[in-house]
Amino acid sequence: MKQFIVGPDTARMLELGHPWVLADRHTRAWQGGNAGDLIELLDEKKQRLATALLDPADRIVARVLSRTPMTLDATWLGKRVRDAVQLREQHALLQETDAYRLVNGEGDGLPGLTVDRYGDYLMVQLYSPAWDRHLQLLLQVLRQQLQPLGIYRKLRPQETRHLESRSKSKAYSELCWGDAAPVPLVVLENGLSFQVDLREGLNTGLFPDQRTHRKDLMQRARGKQVLNLFAFTGAFSVAAAAAGAKQVTSIDVSAGYLKQAQDNFSINRLNPKRHEFIVGDVFKELETLQKEGRRFDIVLFDPPSFSTTRKSRFSTHGGTSRLVAETLPLLDDGGLLICSSNHQKVDMGSYLKELRRGALQAGCELRTIYRGGQPADFPCPVTFPEGIYLKYVISVKQ
Repeated sequence: MKQFIVGPDTARMLELGHPWVLADRHTRAWQGGNAGDLIELLDEKKQRLATALLDPADRIVARVLSRTPMTLDATWLGKRVRDAVQLREQHALLQETDAYRLVNGEGDGLPGLTVDRYGDYLMVQLYSPAWDRHLQLLLQVLRQQLQPLGIYRKLRPQETRHLESRSKSKAYSELCWGDAAPVPLVVLENGLSFQVDLREGLNTGLFPDQRTHRKDLMQRARGKQVLNLFAFTGAFSVAAAAAGAKQVTSIDVSAGYLKQAQDNFSINRLNPKRHEFIVGDVFKELETLQKEGRRFDIVLFDPPSFSTTRKSRFSTHGGTSRLVAETLPLLDDGGLLICSSNHQKVDMGSYLKELRRGALQAGCELRTIYRGGQPADFPCPVTFPEGIYLKYVISVKQ
């Protein structure tokens, strides 16, 4: 096993438990090695720090797998996967749910690798080419321990761009083993059914990291008028309607996503005609709703971190405060504003400042009653703050 020396700053971070080695002048002196090599990391005194997976072409040039000597084989990997499965069984509260994260990268000691369960199928995502060399070993372990019907691998962004340049294909994942999943595949979350597509699109159609928040919404939505912005395929809207919301209004720029949302209503025996689905730019539709004098008891938004339509652009920085300012006039006093973001580079403190700016612009007072993040199937080491990405805030308009 090759040995590589890291600089004093990196050594200090590794000693504090951080799982990454970022490229710097010290790593540029490393000689030899290929993506996927198992290497030993040493400090400048040649003292051993960790065993890591090498990826010399990436900004993260090495990912720590162990603080002690190890071999990346079926025994070692099998134990990591077993430990991850056991954590979910003991702590993730997955009753009436078969769509969730089984392996969460750094949170399960496998940095750069995630595995999601969708019913009887698994979706693997490799965030580093270093894992490509070990894919067959991973598939072997997953098959032995979990007996899925099929295993997919989601392509990395650079792979999807290459695919689109050749064929304009939207097949952003590939079947690595077993049988192909039906399209759509129906999965269960909190007793509700949702359609997902493991083959096409950048996303499957359901974000499992919001599962506990959808369950929380179900406890608040009965008899309420609910507005869901950036509704995507309507998972929050379905949760609200299933809990007895008086009416749910879902807005998204994509007609295709809202068609899936209506399908999700139907498979849960909820009549989509009793609710409202609006295809359009969120900010333009907010203007229209204000002009119409519409009012809601709950307004929620979970926008993408960055998106562009023909007529507008949204980003978490700045865009969140504008969203708050333009939604508050639609919210009755005592109503709930539910805001969420998965932007990794915005921490909770910065996010709350966005909400404050928006409230001040609207001349309203917001009182936060709940702040949340990822559920238990998305664990994160306390030594890896970068892994805490999800912000979910519920506030009352005064």
